[in-house]
Amino acid sequence: MEDGEVIGLLHALNDEYHAWALYDQVIAEHGPVTPFTNILGAEAQHVQRLVPLFEGFAVLPVPENPWPGQVASFPSLVTACLAGVEAELVNIELYAWLLTSTEREDILAIYRDLQRASQEKHLPAFERCAGVAGDPGGGPGAGPGGDPGRIGLTERAYLPRLVR
Repeated sequence: MEDGEVIGLLHALNDEYHAWALYDQVIAEHGPVTPFTNILGAEAQHVQRLVPLFEGFAVLPVPENPWPGQVASFPSLVTACLAGVEAELVNIELYAWLLTSTEREDILAIYRDLQRASQEKHLPAFERCAGVAGDPGGGPGAGPGGDPGRIGLTERAYLPRLVR
């Protein structure tokens, strides 16, 4: 496995770990509310899709999730839903980049599946939860132009956390 592919896998796993910890934190604060309960399970499945790639190539041990207890708290369910929208948008951007990082079909197939889950299932669920779905003017907390405060992929402080 090429170094760039290993780095890509670390980024993918870190992003899935971060999303899992974020949604777990929301459930701890606000109770077992949808869509967080459903998507928390999906994020755990996403991690399980990535783990065999580490184990199969024995390039490095599977890193532990560094995120539990390290993510933000949310004063309301709406702010938590907006954070879910943001997390899924970053995830979609990340997988778009990762799809250019390898030619290995086994890795690409997993990246495509995980990106599709974010685009077609998770993002719409969080948009409905936040009240921003299909609203060109934005919803609660929307920034200028209806942008709910998106942060670009390269600006995400958490991305390099597992890659040192």
